[in-house]
Order: sequence, then C-alpha cells, then structure tokens
Amino acid sequence: MSKNLVIVESPAKAKTIEKFLGSDYHVMSSFGHIRDLAEKGIGIDFENNYEPQYVVSTDKKKLVSELKKASKEAETVWLASDEDREGEAIAWHLYEELKLKKDNTRRIVFHEITKDAILHAIETPRDIDVNLVDAQQARRVLDRIVGFELSPILWRKVRPSLSAGRVQSVAVRLIVEREREINQFVPEASYRVNALFSSIDSAGKAVELKAELPQRFATKAEALAFLDTCKSAEFSVDNIVTKPAKKSPAPPFTTSTLQQEAARKLGFSVAQTMQVAQRLYEAGKITYMRTDSVNLSDLALGTSKAEIISMAGQKYVHTRQFNTKTKGAQEAHEAIRPTYMSAHTVEGSSQEKRLYELIWKRTIASQMSDAELEKTSIYISVSGSSLQFVASGEVIVFDGFLKVYMESTDDEADVENESLLPAMKNGEKLSSIEIIAQERFSQKPPRYGEASLVRKMEELGIGRPSTYAPTISTIQNRSYVEKGDRPADKRDSNVLKLKDGKVTDQIKSENTGAEKSKLFPTDIGTVVNDFLTGYFPDILNYNFTADVEQEFDSIADGKIKWTKSIDKFYKKFHPIVEDTMKNSERQVGERILGVDPKSGRQLSVKIGKYGPLAQIGTVEEEEKPVFASLRRDQSIESITFEEALELFKLPRQLGEYEDKVMTVAIGRFGPYIRHDGSFYSLPKTDDPMDVSTERAIEIIEEKREVERNKVIQTLGKNGEIQVLNGRFGPYFTFEKVNYKIFPKGTDPTTLTLERCQELIAAQPEAANKKKPFGRKATASKTEKKAKVEPKAKSKTKPKAKAATKK
Repeated sequence: MSKNLVIVESPAKAKTIEKFLGSDYHVMSSFGHIRDLAEKGIGIDFENNYEPQYVVSTDKKKLVSELKKASKEAETVWLASDEDREGEAIAWHLYEELKLKKDNTRRIVFHEITKDAILHAIETPRDIDVNLVDAQQARRVLDRIVGFELSPILWRKVRPSLSAGRVQSVAVRLIVEREREINQFVPEASYRVNALFSSIDSAGKAVELKAELPQRFATKAEALAFLDTCKSAEFSVDNIVTKPAKKSPAPPFTTSTLQQEAARKLGFSVAQTMQVAQRLYEAGKITYMRTDSVNLSDLALGTSKAEIISMAGQKYVHTRQFNTKTKGAQEAHEAIRPTYMSAHTVEGSSQEKRLYELIWKRTIASQMSDAELEKTSIYISVSGSSLQFVASGEVIVFDGFLKVYMESTDDEADVENESLLPAMKNGEKLSSIEIIAQERFSQKPPRYGEASLVRKMEELGIGRPSTYAPTISTIQNRSYVEKGDRPADKRDSNVLKLKDGKVTDQIKSENTGAEKSKLFPTDIGTVVNDFLTGYFPDILNYNFTADVEQEFDSIADGKIKWTKSIDKFYKKFHPIVEDTMKNSERQVGERILGVDPKSGRQLSVKIGKYGPLAQIGTVEEEEKPVFASLRRDQSIESITFEEALELFKLPRQLGEYEDKVMTVAIGRFGPYIRHDGSFYSLPKTDDPMDVSTERAIEIIEEKREVERNKVIQTLGKNGEIQVLNGRFGPYFTFEKVNYKIFPKGTDPTTLTLERCQELIAAQPEAANKKKPFGRKATASKTEKKAKVEPKAKSKTKPKAKAATKK
C-alpha cells in the first residue's frame, strides 16, 4: 500500500490528480458526502442544542469500509476536497467517520488541478476550518427545519406530496410575481417616427441617411399633424456632434455570470453549464467553478499578458483587477479561468470545447485594452417645427478587447446596431424619401429565463454560487415552474407613411411576444406561493433570505455561533408553524368564473388532487359536482369563462378503429386517446378539441411502431440486460440503470454480454446519477418524503466540534 492516501470527492478528479503524484500516493474518491442527516425523523436533536444526527448512507457503507482500511494502512492521509464550505464539510465528515488521527492527517486545498497547484498544496497543508464547517452545518440544519416543518402543512392545506424550502420558495415567488406583472400589464400605444433622407456627396454621388425623431407621439392625430408639417418642410443639417467613446471589457467569469453568458451564447441550461464546467475543472482545464470572485492570480495576470502580446501586440495589453459588486459576495476564490492561458482550445466533447472557449475568451479579453470608438450624431432640422430628427452612428477606431470577445445581453435582440454615417456638413440640404410614423406598444416585463433568474437572485443576495443550479432544477422537478416556449401573438399596428407628398394610412399585422426557454409558474406553484406568502411572509421575504446568507457568512468568519443562529430562528418560526396548522384554511386557488348556462350551477376553477380543474356545481349541493381537467396551456389565473365551458365537451368519441371505440379526453398527465384499454398521449401540436379520427389512428399506430422497435436485443441468461432504442439513440439497461453505448456509431445489434459488462465498468457514475454535480449524497427517507430544500451541489452538512480541529 502507498505511504500516502489522498481522498477527493469525485473519481474524475482522483484520476487527474493521480497523474501528478508519484507512486507513493494513492488517490481515492469519496463520491461526495459519505454521510447525511439520519433517515428516521428530522435528524436533529432539538433537546441537545440542535445537534445533527449523522449516519452513513446505505450505498456508502462499502466505500467507507474501503476508505477506513486504506487510511489505516497509509502513513499520511490527505483530505483534498474542494476549498469551499461544502468541501470543508466533506473533509470533516471523512475525518470523523474514518476516525482519523490528527498527527497523520493533513487538509489541503487548491482551486485548480495542475501539477504546480497540487504540489504546492502538499507543501502547505492546513487544519480543517471549523468555522466553514459550522456555516455549512447551519445551512443544512436550517433548510431541513424549514422543509420538514412547512411541507406537511402544504400536504394538509393545499395538496399531498408538495414541498417547501427556504431558497426554492423564494425563487418561485419571483417567477409568480413576474407572471402577475405580465398578466396585469396594459400596453400603451405611441407613434415612433423614422425618416429616410437623401443628399449628394462631394463626388456627386447620391447617399442616404436614416434618422429618427427622439420624441414619440401619444396619439394618431399628433402623428398626422407632424407628417402634414413635413409635407412642405425643408430639411437641413443643423448640427454634427462627434464624441470619442470607450468600451471596457467585462470581468472574468463568476459562477453566476458564466451561467448567464453560457445561456445567452451557447443555449446551455444552468445545470448543464455546471455539469460541463465540473468536467473541465476535474480534468484540470479550468479553475474551480463555484466562486463569486472576479480576482485573477498574479500568475494568471502574467500569463494572460504574455498571451495577448504574442497574439495581438503590446498595445492590446491592459492589466486589470476587478472588484466584486455582488451583494454578499466573498473574495475567497479566484475567478473562473483556464488553468493554462496558452491553451486556446481543449480536447473533449463539443459542449466542453464550446464552454472552455467562452471562458478563455472572457478571461483574455478582461486583460486587454479598451475599445476606442467615435460616436457621431447628426441633428436634422424641420422647417415649421421645433422638433429635430437625429441620425446616430459609430465607428471603431481601435478594436481592443473586441478583437476577442463581446459580452451578450438578455435583450440584445432589441438593440439596433448603429451604422457608419455618410459624410455631411452643417447647413447641408436634405430631401426626404419617406417618413414613417408607426404605432408601437410598450413592452411587458420580460419573463425570467434560467440565466436572468440567477442574475436576479444574485442581485438580491439569495443563495450562493453552489445553490443557484440546484434551486432552479428543484423548482422545475417539483412542477412549481415549467420551462417552455410561447408562440408569437398576432397584433395590428397603424402605419402612417409620407411619400411623394402623400400620407397613406394602413394597418399592418405583426408577430410579437414570442418567447423561448422561459420560466412559467404552474397553477400549483402559484397556489403554494400564495399560501406561504400569506402565512409565512418572513420566510418568503427577499431580505430575510439574503440576511440568512449573510449570517452564514458571519458563522464562516467565526463571528456567530451556528447554534445560536438556529435557535433564534426556530423559536420564532415553530410557533407560527403550529398556529398555521391549526387555524389556516385549506387553499386550492379557487376562482369563480360564472354560472353554467345549461345547468344554472356555479362554474369555477381550482387545484384538485391531480392538478388544475374546472368544476360545475359545489360540494354543498345535492347533485354532485362535475369536473374537467384544464389543458397544459391553461391556467386557473387566466382561463376565461368560455374556455372553461369548452372543457366539458370532453371526453368525446372519435369513432371506431379495429371495432373498438376511440375516445379523446384530458387526464392527469394531459390530453390522450383511449382505445381498447390502452392510452396514447396527444402530442403538444394536437388539440383534443379538434383532433380527427384519422389523426387519432395515426397516433395509435405511431406508438405501436415505437413499441415494436424499442427492444433491439436481450443479453444474459435471464435477459437482465436489454439493448433498447431511445429518444437520443440506442442504449442498454441493467438493474434499472441506463448505460450509454460507445464509441459513437457502434451497431447495437453487435453488442455482446462481455462488451456490456465492460461498458458498465466504464460508467460507474451512471448508477449514482441522482445528484448532478459529482458530490453524491443519498437523501434520507425523511427528506425524500418531506422533499425539503435541495442540497447545494448535493451536500451533507457537518457537525463540527472544536476538539476535531487539528
């Protein structure tokens, strides 16, 4: 056995580190946390100063035994988990559970996996930081308490199997409130005036100039009056203003800005970005990817400067250090950057290559010179009017950092690029080709996408770099929020055009409001939000959530004892929980729409056992109520009386096929066709109200064809391995776990039992795919049942004692 045992969180990280250390070092992985709060009960001893009750998860017992054996045989044990609070917690749990000894245990940290960084960490070990451990423990205990106590209230007062959490509930609140802003928004119309002018340049060549009136007209009458003035007006250049301008590069990436920019430029989800970044980090390609710092090390500054000089020359160099402006940010780490600035690209998957290139460009651009621009504005006077048209343009004098990278914005589709203007001089006469006054409408507030939600949470100080991705995944997994697209709406606008001395008046139809990959609250998410904000306003308060994060920071700095912080919260929180359980009314989000014209009974919508539904009648009446499920694209907050009545036309019979009746209806999981005891889901493109008999037969046969071709072959004596056709290509299953088939292009019909066994051995992470970012902890049965706040990066919170500090 090797003299030295190094323990890290993930096998990929272990594999990379082992390459840098000699034969005297053996690197093993803990596969994340090895223990968690007890499965039985809440896992916290309230009678003993909130002492957490930790147990080794069942799937980690064998691994813990192997780690214990290896640690006893080693002369020195190196705990090399990540350098953040959760990494400190993992190191502490290993120290406690493996019963390590202070004299031969070392804690090492590094924020990049390079040979120099690993060797430097070995040379400079430190103690386990109990304050960091306590801060992580406080988060774990607080989130368990909130989730464990709030979730049962939701089961009883709203609907079974619901959950609540400190951060996830606030994130849902942001989305619900934005949706209500949008629903209440009333667009205001105004007229925007643009003109196209012509002139003759010094060479006698005709040139055109586009200009806009800075003012907008509130009414059609005002716009027409201005166009009438322009019929006989003379246009001339009144003033030309040229100003130098500069554009500075954005700082290097933090976790949140990487998530935002990857969404804009690459179309990645927040979770996808973190998964790809984790792989790059563990392969030694980038620095640690969970950080809120924009600092760069002296080494990074030096290598960036050398790379810029080599690539573009000395004039492109501008060395900078940025300051973090985010609320509650900690400067403990470095920004996300490549480990080697000389590596412009990396080997790996397409996603890894694209994300790495984005990180490299952002880092190198942050150390480059400002872009120098020249902005020009030409002011055009209108005789008979005090208003002036303005033409704006810009030219890049020196590209600077723009040579490499330009930061994106969420609304860049609406930004018009300013063009280069033709040469003009003061007093020059212009001729109008056409002047257009078009009716424009004020824009509703934009819905959040994953990236913009992260930005908003960061602005409010809600969560930390480690919690953004798990929070956003959780609120979607629990069906409080859905990510989806919305098609554009048709809208008519009035267009007034002055050309050749005549004004034409037309109505133009346009598409507006199309949305892609936006977050929409579900009905159940809205009802849960309303219940929690009504009875637990402090928990759902943005400032409270941000203050809690700051309190965790204070615990990490050693300024506050974590148990005092928890005690202060619990003594205020628990009585409210008990009072709400006893005295609150059941909440189903009921909305009364009117009276059914056929029966004369009340028509309403609300949340039912299996989701949102419309109801004719009430439970107080002698005759039983009649129910109909809402469609996927309908909401109890916005459905109209007429739309609700339409739902009661279902189920409807479509005719017979194979001598069996086909019926279309809407059920718990959406619209479907029932035929001969089987159910066939309707695609989103099909409307259950007008789906035809012929289309229903197509859907039935399409599903049958898929089922016939699903199983490619079975392997093993008892057929324990199934090779299947899947949505994204062939794969195989073994013991209810799905495994990829590689290399890409392998004929699945040629797979053998032996080859499948090799592929299983090569994909150990497949069996542990419950947690997203490499730190795999088994959730307790209690937590699965209560569905409490997600553990950031799949955490297990530690219990720290001063005696354990080495």
